[in-house]
Amino acid sequence: MSDTIFALSSGSPPAAIGVVRVTGPGAGNALRSLTGTMPEPRRAGTARLIDGEGEEIDHALVLWMPGPNTATGEDVAEFHVHGGRAVVAALESALGDLPGLRLAEPGEFTRRAFANGRIDLAEAEGLADLLSAETELQRRSAVAMAGGSFSRVIDSWRERLLMVSASLEAVLDFSDEDDVALLPPEFPREIEGLQAEIGQWLSRPRAETLREGFRVVIAGPPNLGKSTLFNALVESDAAITTPIAGTTRDVLTRPVAIEGIPFLFADTAGLHDAVDDEIEAIGIERAMEALDRADLVLWLGPEGMGPEGAWDIASQIDREDALGKSNPRHCISARTGEGMDALRQDLVATARKALPLPGEAALNERQHRLLTQAARSLGEARHEADPLLAAEGLRQARLAFDSLLGRTTTEDMLDALFGRFCIGK
Repeated sequence: MSDTIFALSSGSPPAAIGVVRVTGPGAGNALRSLTGTMPEPRRAGTARLIDGEGEEIDHALVLWMPGPNTATGEDVAEFHVHGGRAVVAALESALGDLPGLRLAEPGEFTRRAFANGRIDLAEAEGLADLLSAETELQRRSAVAMAGGSFSRVIDSWRERLLMVSASLEAVLDFSDEDDVALLPPEFPREIEGLQAEIGQWLSRPRAETLREGFRVVIAGPPNLGKSTLFNALVESDAAITTPIAGTTRDVLTRPVAIEGIPFLFADTAGLHDAVDDEIEAIGIERAMEALDRADLVLWLGPEGMGPEGAWDIASQIDREDALGKSNPRHCISARTGEGMDALRQDLVATARKALPLPGEAALNERQHRLLTQAARSLGEARHEADPLLAAEGLRQARLAFDSLLGRTTTEDMLDALFGRFCIGK
């Protein structure tokens, strides 16, 4: 944290503008060294940038933002230069020649914002999701998390829990040594209310489904049009289609957005028992594993023989020898397009129910696990007759809340999170 770091924070050159950001105790000195002056704080100005050899780098717009009221909580300087590769490279070289300055590591700007209390861990995770968002639904959910909606809820729960803990401590402090302390009368009601609110969050759709896409696996025996349907859904010739059985040997996946809903479609090897080819057998094994991970299976095989919850699809209806089904969910021909629009609309409507509502923050695996721990600890406290044991349950719940916001965490976890960010963020 004593280092001063810099990085290109805009898009890769060439671009109209290149924004190079500097943060740390030497940010002001870097600005003064390259411009020969200090602009008024938080007011954009222009200056000629001169390197250590006296050569002009560019005529730039510069900003000086002294900490702690900055994005990172430190002194910050920004250089807005022409976005050519040579210009950006010359500016980065000049900054690197200054004492105490170095190129930032991935996510280091955001990590400093977290370390300096400008954002909490849940907001940082939301920001990471925002940077990787590819659909409008992903963007709006990430904005909600990065904007602190979940953090504010956790803070309110923690405050309420502290009030309950205080009343419990008062009972313990003022009880006679020979008497058994009684829990406050409002204790069960307050804890039950907290548990109910936490349960509502735990029942929400998860962030992993939103981030990775609603996973739809196409399955069935060989030669029933699985790869043709896969290609139609992803709108490309991603899978090889031939009349030869066993053409598909592995699980082929493609992410696609339909009406702003993220999907991950998977084409699988044809499922059958008589397998003499070792490679095909491995493909079938992987297909079975894909079925276990699926949010939804489109079953093209014999009616009623698919996994539980699978949709029976009557495929290849343009062919005379098509496999007949008495009550399929959809009748389609991926080759001619018949029935495909109805299938897509049904997929979108189903996926919407499994994904967060637009603008609703979604819990990732870490957050869901910690919130589950908090709910479990509260449940144990609510059913405890001994105030000391009840107080311990409340303490464990508070620790889970603190971990959610990063008030107690590990370096390994932080390294993994901020490593998802690009250099300059």
